[in-house]
Amino acid sequence: MRTLFLIRHAKSSWDSPGLRDFNRPLNERGLHDAPKMAQILVGQKVVPDLLVSSPAKRAITTALFFAGAFGIPGESIDQRPEIYEAAPNDILKVIAGLPDSAHTVLLFGHNPTFTDVANLFSDELIYNIPTCGIVRIDSGAATWRELYEGNSSVKACFFPKEVL
Repeated sequence: MRTLFLIRHAKSSWDSPGLRDFNRPLNERGLHDAPKMAQILVGQKVVPDLLVSSPAKRAITTALFFAGAFGIPGESIDQRPEIYEAAPNDILKVIAGLPDSAHTVLLFGHNPTFTDVANLFSDELIYNIPTCGIVRIDSGAATWRELYEGNSSVKACFFPKEVL
């Protein structure tokens, strides 16, 4: 059994138009929502084995809130540059390369890619994973490399406007 949580970064700030997209921080709403959404998973009794994140500031900051909620040291978050500006196939490669010792993984990244990946595993169209939205994918795969839409499916979605 494998459980993957696709977590879109929390709401980012556009206050500094000259700032590179990669360096955009979270805005006030993002700073509010990220710890509360992390608590949703804590309340669901999720026990992550691994946190993997895009190194973009808004994604890693979101991941740090989740790490804190689970008592996981922030420096143990696996930062993967290939998640930033990724296509769906890039994310599927990241998933396939996850260590099999990790059965529950939180993966932090960006749209539209995360919505596209979630829809590969969903029977119903997910129009958009909102900022700080979480999609749970459960799989019967023995290894991450074996995870695909035939043995995996979306089991839950937690979106801030619906749960906070």
